[in-house]
Amino acid sequence: MAFQLNDHVTYVGKIDWELRNFHGEEYSTHRGSSYNSYLVRDEKTVLIDTVWAPYAKEFVEKLKLEIDLKEIDYIVVNHGEIDHSGALPELLKEIPDTPIYCTANAVKSLKGHYHQDWNFKTVKTGDRLSLGNKELIFVEMAMMHWPDTMGCFLTGDNILFSNDVFGQHYASEVMYNDLVDEGELYQEALKYYANIITPFSKIADSKLKEIAKMNLPIQMICPSHGIIWRDNPMQIVETYAKWANNYQEDQVTILYDTMWNGTRRMAEAIAEGIRETDPAVVVKLYNMGRSDHTDVMAEVFKSKAIVVGSATVNKGILTSIAGMLEEIHGMSYKNKKAVAFGTYGWSGESVKIITERLAASGLTVIHEGLKAMWNPDDAAIEACKRMGEEVAKSL
Repeated sequence: MAFQLNDHVTYVGKIDWELRNFHGEEYSTHRGSSYNSYLVRDEKTVLIDTVWAPYAKEFVEKLKLEIDLKEIDYIVVNHGEIDHSGALPELLKEIPDTPIYCTANAVKSLKGHYHQDWNFKTVKTGDRLSLGNKELIFVEMAMMHWPDTMGCFLTGDNILFSNDVFGQHYASEVMYNDLVDEGELYQEALKYYANIITPFSKIADSKLKEIAKMNLPIQMICPSHGIIWRDNPMQIVETYAKWANNYQEDQVTILYDTMWNGTRRMAEAIAEGIRETDPAVVVKLYNMGRSDHTDVMAEVFKSKAIVVGSATVNKGILTSIAGMLEEIHGMSYKNKKAVAFGTYGWSGESVKIITERLAASGLTVIHEGLKAMWNPDDAAIEACKRMGEEVAKSL
């Protein structure tokens, strides 16, 4: 798919309608995705990023329909991950000596992926590449979300090619933010931030402030996945600034897994206690044995508190909850409250395990936790409601 952004910039990426999982099987992409690549023509011509490796041959063949490959003077690799750089080996078979502009860390990752010593030109923040009447200004964005990540700003057209930053996994035939459903767009943008950028929010906050000080007159933002921001593009920058500062909504998310429905009944009673205490609080429940963990992580990101429950099994916890706790541990949340609960038959370690893991993840544990033996009786259900009341009052 190719289309003109303006007289100088052509989109030459790939819309992937079929994609349903990303990063192996780790990230769900219910709405597909795109691998955005851009061709910029001036006195010199530069290709910014490529596409994922499975589409490398298709990418090169379609790129030939847009330009004689020998007319490409430079290649910019904003990030070495193979969903962006995957077509480089195929492309460089045709134009092997073309200079590749990237960060020093990207050289390491590209050599690690492809074991090729291509014509690398390393750049850092503030470096410029003249295209004739226009320039590319490079902006390092280390740890948003890899050490090698950068963006580049095209003067004159005032376009920021931001790579993963400000992107979403979202396939569409109309690739602009003013043409798609805004609710869907922001849902996917928040999910992307929650799962990919959150661990680096402190760095993101600092980098956004640094970019602001550069006074770049940004009129369009072209990420490497999903929709291009052309209508009020700074809206997503401002939203990122909010998300990067311990963002929370008036929400509690309850995560649980259950063997014989006892833990489910506890979860529902805790939710009832929260709602009865403060009806304004949004409460969402997810059985993690049946829920998409990347969707749920977006809800955890928004929440002021999370409540996590599991039955005890073999002196441990159910694997879906163990997996979620591992992901939560890596997110480096601040100012988020948490509490544990669960059922057991004879040994009952799950609440202690969950509580310790939540505390080790930097969450504020507000209750010693609640466990019920076998199937919770009326007294246990009332105790769950009271714990829900405590959660609501803590917010």
